Amino acid sequence: LIAVKTSDKDTVSAAGEKNADSPKEEPWQTALKTTVVDMEVGEFQGHKVSVWDLLHSKYIPEENRKELLELYQAGELTLDQVKTVVSTIVTKAEAAKAEQLANASSPRAESTVAEAEHIHLQED
Repeated sequence: LIAVKTSDKDTVSAAGEKNADSPKEEPWQTALKTTVVDMEVGEFQGHKVSVWDLLHSKYIPEENRKELLELYQAGELTLDQVKTVVSTIVTKAEAAKAEQLANASSPRAESTVAEAEHIHLQED
């Protein structure tokens, strides 16, 4: 995050400019957004992804997300523990999905995988 100094008493961060209406971000939210994980699976493959983005991805059910955030805010989980938990959930979910696709012998499943790979390659 880069702070832009406009005067001695007026410092505006790049993120602050976008969401002037939103309340100030909590330190724990900032930590989750600035801590990145190298993911080697799924839509995140080959990218550095913030723990915040992983927590809010399709892989983490809402109730799990709420529970993890509550435990983290209460100090019962460290940032490293949250990072490990979410990256493990994403990795296991992708492994289960890959196994399901491998076991599904229908031609439709195979073409879906091919389409997904094609779309993914186009995005890169």
